[in-house]
Amino acid sequence: MKTSARTDAFERSGIRVMFELAEERGGDLVRLEVGEPDFDTPEHVIDAAAEAARDGATHYTSGAGIPELREAIAERMETETNVPVSPEEVTVTNGGMEALSLALSAIVDPDEEVIIPTPAWPNYRNQVILAGAEPVEVPLAEESGFDLDSDRIIENLNEDTAAIILTTPSNPTGRIYDEDAVKAVVEAAADHDAYVIADEVYARLTYDDDYRRITSYTDYEGVLTVDSCSKTYAMTGWRIGWLVGPESIVEAATSLGESTTACPSSVGQQAALAAVTGTQEPVHEMHDAFRERRDYLTERVVEIPHISCPRPEGAFYTFLDVSELDGSSFDVAERLLSDYGVVTAPGGAFSDAGEGYLRLSFANSLDRIELGLDRIERLVTDEFE
Repeated sequence: MKTSARTDAFERSGIRVMFELAEERGGDLVRLEVGEPDFDTPEHVIDAAAEAARDGATHYTSGAGIPELREAIAERMETETNVPVSPEEVTVTNGGMEALSLALSAIVDPDEEVIIPTPAWPNYRNQVILAGAEPVEVPLAEESGFDLDSDRIIENLNEDTAAIILTTPSNPTGRIYDEDAVKAVVEAAADHDAYVIADEVYARLTYDDDYRRITSYTDYEGVLTVDSCSKTYAMTGWRIGWLVGPESIVEAATSLGESTTACPSSVGQQAALAAVTGTQEPVHEMHDAFRERRDYLTERVVEIPHISCPRPEGAFYTFLDVSELDGSSFDVAERLLSDYGVVTAPGGAFSDAGEGYLRLSFANSLDRIELGLDRIERLVTDEFE
């Protein structure tokens, strides 16, 4: 039976391909492919959700989310950016993925272009296609550790550009983009009446310097911020995210959401409210654990010949250069899975710019990361004996 041209243009996520191959194989696998904290949701968040459910918070809510949560998110954003944010500039969504999808649908017309610096999370490309637009992938330089190259982005701007997606800290590289480069891109976007979508779901997972949200050092009203509870609070399954931006865009996104999911989970919103307004100690504990793992992983890789990785500044990924090994990144990932029991995400899944790399998630325990690196070292040794 016929499928739409839109779905025919989709490419399956290489991350999910490896996930499913691992599920089929089974056995003692070291799972380093999925970007999901290995911690449980904080206890006080679960308690708040359970209490709310028992008290009857199990019905539809406003499409934009419950007022208390929108207010809490606005206050958090204002505190972190020193820029006034009203609850009317916030809409709560079913995860950060829906926030991104609704934002694109609200601002992009068919046949317009959306610029995506790469390597990048593969869902950006597919969501742009879903919105009827054309993804324009702009590869960043390996030599800079895939830092944002403003010149490369700006030279791809034209009258058809509707938006630029900036993900910082980056998935898959863990890079925090240089602020001067971000400013230059935002200014150029403003000159072209293009929006900037700032995907900042990893904003609170940075390890060397305090992260500044893009809206804290740029004053362009066309910056739309996507965030969620998933990574910061180990709440991937609760599916609560949000979009912050001009009230007119937020209203449009909310209206679109009413025709797709009606509203976010009522119980999930109560959980998110407890997460955002409650103690942040569990966040600090996860942060410190991730930093320890980041340090161990990068220091260990230095000791293994023929592979290398830049030191990630945020998120919980490292981008491992395996270009000296035989085959494509998918070949290496499949060989590592089938012969050595380590599951990774092939760099080619994050665009052509990621070819020759593997994304490793360090959202796993230190002992499993150590075992995974032991096995990776064995693969390298076997190939170069």
